[in-house]
Amino acid sequence: MARDPLAEQPGDGIGEPNVHGARHISGDRRERDALRAAQLYYVQELTMEAIARDLGVSRSTVSRLLSLAKRNGLVKIELNPPRGRATSLVKELETRYGVRGHVVPTDGSLSEAEVLERVAAHGAHVVQPLISSGMTVGLAWGSTLTALSRHLVHKPTHDTVFVQLNGAANPQTTGISYASEILFRFGAAFTARVEQFPVPAFFDRAETRAAMWQERSVRRVLDTRTEIRLAVFGLGSIDAAVPSQIYRGGYVSAREAAGLRDQGVVGDVATVFYRRDGSDDSIAMNDRSTGLPLEALRRIPQRLAIVAGRGKLEAVRGALEGRLMTDLVIDEGTAWRLLK
Repeated sequence: MARDPLAEQPGDGIGEPNVHGARHISGDRRERDALRAAQLYYVQELTMEAIARDLGVSRSTVSRLLSLAKRNGLVKIELNPPRGRATSLVKELETRYGVRGHVVPTDGSLSEAEVLERVAAHGAHVVQPLISSGMTVGLAWGSTLTALSRHLVHKPTHDTVFVQLNGAANPQTTGISYASEILFRFGAAFTARVEQFPVPAFFDRAETRAAMWQERSVRRVLDTRTEIRLAVFGLGSIDAAVPSQIYRGGYVSAREAAGLRDQGVVGDVATVFYRRDGSDDSIAMNDRSTGLPLEALRRIPQRLAIVAGRGKLEAVRGALEGRLMTDLVIDEGTAWRLLK
């Protein structure tokens, strides 16, 4: 019977640390198998069936080995699209808005979900060199960051901290498992410590938030947020084809969503709402939000936004007008509509 080298050790192959931070011993064998499979597939251009015969494993195991090779940085895939519209869009983004742009080539044949996956994969490639040892990095949660976290490649660092930008609980769920999945994927990829923020996304009353912000256990996380040097986030939008988690996950009621539209809201960063011109004053729900206030967000030196899909057009326009980002990863179609 064909052996399965991935079945010999539990885990997803990112290199789970034990209590002393070392990888499991059998991780070396898995990486050798993954490297061998990658050499046969990418260099010798053998089919998966041929590799399976060579290694004495199943075709599905070869597929998992190739995925492991990419995740653990054994393989680096570099795309070199023809210089054309995407390149000109990058230049125009930088000229008009002063942001470092990364435009992901797409075409009309892709579904919105496929566009999201393509942008998320590119976003993971962009974020990797931005994270280094000794940094504190703020992470939002949501559909976009969930997708991005699945494409992270292993890069060991030390004394790095990932902190949750906003709470994730609502009346139906604690949100802990959803938000922590993103945090722990980043933590595993960069061998970093993670700081969860176990509070609601929105308090029922602004007075409750003010009281909670005085608690020492909460203040510790709030203080960590002041040390953030890089923030990574998607943009929430009521109108996105792939709905933002706060609208499909029970965080914002239909009545509240209607009220946000009446106030001209087009998007949010980590559950803090803003209008088409980037302003956020007098938006009542922001007084109850646990997200980082936008004036505090703007003080973070580097702010990377990941945007996918035409439904995010007004959200990204408002975020750019409000100077909420310094770096932007965006699909080609949405970038073109933004700049045309």
